[in-house]
Amino acid sequence: MTLELMGVSQRYGNVVALREVSARLKPGVTGLLGPNGAGKTTLLRTMATIMPPDAGVLHINGVQVNDERSARSARRHVGYLPQSFGYDPHMRVGDFVRYAAWLRGLPAAQWDAGAKAALSAVDLLDRATIKLKKLSGGMRQRAGIAWAIVGRPAVILLDEPTAGLDPRQRLQFRKILTDLSDSVVVLSTHIISDIDSTCDRVLVISDGQIRFDGSTAELSRSGRDDLPGHTSLERAYLHLLPEQETSR
Repeated sequence: MTLELMGVSQRYGNVVALREVSARLKPGVTGLLGPNGAGKTTLLRTMATIMPPDAGVLHINGVQVNDERSARSARRHVGYLPQSFGYDPHMRVGDFVRYAAWLRGLPAAQWDAGAKAALSAVDLLDRATIKLKKLSGGMRQRAGIAWAIVGRPAVILLDEPTAGLDPRQRLQFRKILTDLSDSVVVLSTHIISDIDSTCDRVLVISDGQIRFDGSTAELSRSGRDDLPGHTSLERAYLHLLPEQETSR
């Protein structure tokens, strides 16, 4: 299973959001780092086939996604958790995750087992019959993670998934990522410690361009000791950003 972008660009009117982005992602966890407005969410939406590229090529498992028909087919293999996800507040947690299983094209006989496994992974199985509106913000975020991972899709795209999670839940989330390493997982986050502890590879994006693509160890070695930051990975990340980004 691979996800590949070749020269992908995206625009919002006159604003260029992605500039000829190329990357070939294999199974494992890839971190996506970048400042606000760098293009992280646009890149994830493109990978999720929600936004067709304005230029360039997107392949999911060797199939080019170039029209709505191919996009619909690809989405069955993609689990996507946006930064803010919509939901029916009156829907029960278990039904919410079973609905995701249906959208992903899982056979009906697998909906219950798939939802149970996903809810167990995020420690929400005992909340399966509770309505989403009754959950705390952190629990709703965990329900969103269950939505994204139900059925263990080949590609899992997570936009700021640890927002609202407490330290124990963040540690649990890291274990979930480890268990999903046979999928292509892309984790977009501002929490560098999540990248350092879970990711095999990291992409740094700024101004719609990939500034770095390599392992976390390689990124750590590329930094400078005179920059602010608690770890070598943080300092290396700041070193890659244009000066105006680090001064914000």
